[in-house]
Amino acid sequence: MRLHDELLDAARADTGLDDFGDDSFREGLEILVRSLHEEARLNAHGQTALRANLVRLLTQRLQIEDWYRRHPEIDDERIVAPLIGLGLPRTGSTALSFLLAEDPNARSLRMWEAERPCPPPSTVLGADSRIEAGRATVEERTRTSPRRGALVPASADGPTECQSLMALDFKAHIFQAYAYLPSYSTWLLDADLTSTYQYEVRALKLLQWGFPQQPWRLKCPTHLLFLDHLDRAFPDARFVMTHRDPTEVVVSVADLYAAVARSFCDEIDPHYIGELNVEHWTVGMRRTLAFRAAGRDDRFFDIDFRAMHRDPVGEIRKLYAWLGEPVTEEFEAGMQRWWTENSEKREPNTHPDPAYFGLDIDGIRPLFADYTTQMRRWTAR
Repeated sequence: MRLHDELLDAARADTGLDDFGDDSFREGLEILVRSLHEEARLNAHGQTALRANLVRLLTQRLQIEDWYRRHPEIDDERIVAPLIGLGLPRTGSTALSFLLAEDPNARSLRMWEAERPCPPPSTVLGADSRIEAGRATVEERTRTSPRRGALVPASADGPTECQSLMALDFKAHIFQAYAYLPSYSTWLLDADLTSTYQYEVRALKLLQWGFPQQPWRLKCPTHLLFLDHLDRAFPDARFVMTHRDPTEVVVSVADLYAAVARSFCDEIDPHYIGELNVEHWTVGMRRTLAFRAAGRDDRFFDIDFRAMHRDPVGEIRKLYAWLGEPVTEEFEAGMQRWWTENSEKREPNTHPDPAYFGLDIDGIRPLFADYTTQMRRWTAR
């Protein structure tokens, strides 16, 4: 039996269901499982945790398809003009997503529902047990990787990246943060994620079903690499792009990757982590420049990292003026409260020396030269 077949059988046994939907997910699953088996060097916890994660994702696919089978009207839902946050990682996009989540007239993707979309939230009466399960997950992640918790704020009922929904198609960068997966990472860089984003729309429709329609606020830095594919699934999306000096970003994101990987591997390769991030983010930025240059610049609003830290509410007021939407008193008060509370809790981060990840800052800077030129123009508007 092939390795991935055992996972498929486990998901079938857990649910009593057999329809995984479109077969587009199978290639990514097979390559990922083979890479985990042959390359990853997982510790015992990593082997157990990642197997459980893959089975959970397959289980969710089965359940999503079952809900659509029993309620085909879910497909009538429309995901209209979402605002999608993107940019290099470690540019303030997470803080931005938490501030946007304070808008009572918009809808963010919450961590607990992203990790377990089924049953659709509108069908649950009373307290949803997934929220408490999400809190337990956040606590466990913080316990096993305090560094990860220090680097990225997380809340079970707060906003999260699209990674969990993208992972349902087994084409997502979150997997390569877990362990050394060079063959999967190489394949992912040039994979077609059209089906990934189409399945994300499928999941969002299910999450939205039964509620009054509100505009979605989504975010994921890795969208930079696949904007042409994303655009096919979200043709009316608008984008808010956060910006920061790439030389600061690369060290910071390598630090985060290392923190995540240490939860699942006893030994990590810092130089590989540095090289991987330089490769993927330079490719992503090159593709983003091309996407914007192809007549799509008017769909982007740009925010500089430093401006965001100086006046976060002011930057969002500008964003909402661009969107043509109001910043209500309730929204502004929620943003002020979140920023104050999290600024007080947040400790300054000191990252390892770039040399620890094999990074030469002077060598990295020219790789992002075209981007930094455009960044200065975009954020000066």
